[in-house]
Amino acid sequence: MKDIYLDYQASTPLAPEVQEIMLSQGFANPHSVHKMGRKASAAIEAAREQINALMPGGDIVFTSGATEALNLAILGSLPNIDKERNIIIVLPSEHAAVLDVCAHVEKYGIIDDDGILRRYDVKTAVLQPNGLVDMQKLSEQIDAQCALVITMQANNEIGVMQPIEAIADIAHTHGALMLCDMVQGYGRIDTAPNIDIAAISAHKIYGPKGIGALWKRKDVIMHNISYGGGQERGLRSGTLSPALCAGFGTAAMLMQEYHTLDVQHISDIWDAIFPLLTDWTINGDIERRYKGNINMRIDGLDVSRLMSDLRHLSFSAGSACASGSGRTSHVLRAIGLTDFQAKNSIRLGFGRYSDIEEIIEAVKVIDSAAKAQISEI
Repeated sequence: MKDIYLDYQASTPLAPEVQEIMLSQGFANPHSVHKMGRKASAAIEAAREQINALMPGGDIVFTSGATEALNLAILGSLPNIDKERNIIIVLPSEHAAVLDVCAHVEKYGIIDDDGILRRYDVKTAVLQPNGLVDMQKLSEQIDAQCALVITMQANNEIGVMQPIEAIADIAHTHGALMLCDMVQGYGRIDTAPNIDIAAISAHKIYGPKGIGALWKRKDVIMHNISYGGGQERGLRSGTLSPALCAGFGTAAMLMQEYHTLDVQHISDIWDAIFPLLTDWTINGDIERRYKGNINMRIDGLDVSRLMSDLRHLSFSAGSACASGSGRTSHVLRAIGLTDFQAKNSIRLGFGRYSDIEEIIEAVKVIDSAAKAQISEI
């Protein structure tokens, strides 16, 4: 059996159109004022417009990836929020790029423009067993002391889509900012029109690794968190890569162009393989989810052995960012799974370049191997 890729949440294949546009870019520094520099700069600005077309009405700040964008979003926005606001609300299923930054802020605080150390309390929202936030409890947590509410649009491990627009409405009612991690949803799921800040990544949308972006409403004031030139809107220092930016822009443009086809393709694959999973428990809500992500479990499954036995199939035991850590998934624990159940779970991801017949065959092989393993117990 040929190698089959089932890990689209970790990274997507590079679109051929993206590779072509990247190879066509010159080598000049886009911050130089000569002809070649201006040409490189123009390519970057064109890419910025292509990316912004999927979520108009804001500014795009290029970063090295979503992790840097989330750091900038949190550390850059807090110093400009009223000092009376000292609460940050996060979902326990957020990416480590959010949770670790919030933990750092809670431990060390933030120095504002007046040189005053501000302290923050990080409060964790409550998830229901289906992975959706408990809106009633969340509405009780958010109050006039809240500075920032942070919610992932579509979870990278279980695919559950949160009601971002409704959450942002609650945040705004109390004067808080809404930050959305859109890494898994950008270009796939409609953008909530009332978010304030967002983080996106190119290599999740068939673009290159090494580049992402922070999106913010034009009236949101932010501070830089790095120094050395302030080339990117004064918020991020360093020479931009025209090739990476152009690749990102083309990938965003293709997400628009292929949106209907991509949605139908993902739906067709889901509909084909879901009936094959009768002996598996799906982690996360079945309906309110991005259907290119299936996180599932069978009690007693040795996932490491399964992955070793099926090396021609590239699937995941959880987030690639936590791979090899030895820790059970914090996302699966947050929805009430035991460590044992979390360790019995695998994640399958597919997308634009997945062949439906290959995915069906791969799922059958995984199902058969898992059942054979369980029968030995």
